[in-house]
Amino acid sequence: MARRLLLAALAAAMAVITVMTPAAAETLSWQHVPVPEQVRPQAGLNEAVAVGPDRAWAVGADAVGRTAPGYPLMLRWDGTAWQRQSLPGVGWQGELLSVAATSPTSAWAVGRDSAGGARLLRFDGGKWSERRAPRGLVLNKVVAGAGETWLIGSRDYAQVLLRWDGRDWQDLPVPSGAVYGLDIKAADDVWAAGETGSGAAVSHWNGQEWQQTIVNGFPRSAVGSVLAVSPTEVWAGGTAGFVGGPVGKPIPPLLVRWDGEKWSQVTMPTDFGGITSLTPTSSGELGWVAVTRSQKWGPPGSYPPWVPGPDFLAWNGQSFSEYDEPTVAGEGDSSLLRLAPVPGTSTVWSVGRAAGPEGTFAPRILRFG
Repeated sequence: MARRLLLAALAAAMAVITVMTPAAAETLSWQHVPVPEQVRPQAGLNEAVAVGPDRAWAVGADAVGRTAPGYPLMLRWDGTAWQRQSLPGVGWQGELLSVAATSPTSAWAVGRDSAGGARLLRFDGGKWSERRAPRGLVLNKVVAGAGETWLIGSRDYAQVLLRWDGRDWQDLPVPSGAVYGLDIKAADDVWAAGETGSGAAVSHWNGQEWQQTIVNGFPRSAVGSVLAVSPTEVWAGGTAGFVGGPVGKPIPPLLVRWDGEKWSQVTMPTDFGGITSLTPTSSGELGWVAVTRSQKWGPPGSYPPWVPGPDFLAWNGQSFSEYDEPTVAGEGDSSLLRLAPVPGTSTVWSVGRAAGPEGTFAPRILRFG
């Protein structure tokens, strides 16, 4: 009797597994999520931020022509679909470049109008409104973390970093070279990714000064994304650069890791492309790496000598798993992939732009989980 009950239980369990396996498999891939129908042709997205499963924003520009600058575009995720976010009072032409949030009721977005002027928007929990940007700035990016909000930009062609003190933007010292990305763990614990004339550079701010390290000295190498897991585990990604080679040769990606003592280059399952995003898991570990224009060496004797590589790499603490972006009817591959994790979940958004018909481009939103 006991044996028959055991066999019956096993059979039932196998039936459940058989039924659940296809559905479970579907969740283990990146899925295309459509943009709102009112988004016009020739639109692209630059960045996204999520503050929960039912709230996220993505920014960019739409109605961009060959000579027209287009208009600022902001999309909002409501837990079910992406909707176009109303931006009262924003009537200028240009684009939104970056968005960041410290909480569901506090977020910032930066942009640039058609005359090159800096534009700054703030969300107060109810609506987005335009704020006056610091005078004389060109803004590139806004970054938030640990309750902090910082701006990356330039003034008179010199790099600037500014910190929001709750009332105004305050200038901070800047490391040598250029800064492209930040990871803010605290006001006195900030990591910066960038480059100098000597190569790709990662810098650390301790509240008083920057300590900079050249993490790859190959000519024209740079890192644009950085993720600090702990004082003894920091990741940075970008491109390795190259010297010489045939015209059109793709550039290798660059992924480096700090172990508390030294920086080391990490081997990746792709040979060419650029790392545009590193994003953490819900526990703060490295979760995903996005690689645009990813390519691998093809079989010997093939022409061209490279084949498509993985667009996304999932890190499990020991190795990478490879994922491709899904095929979208009427569109080509993405030329930009920017990741945004959903806090407290395993879900990750990717936004950017993809090749459209007849040399155009289209907004691209993907989701994993």
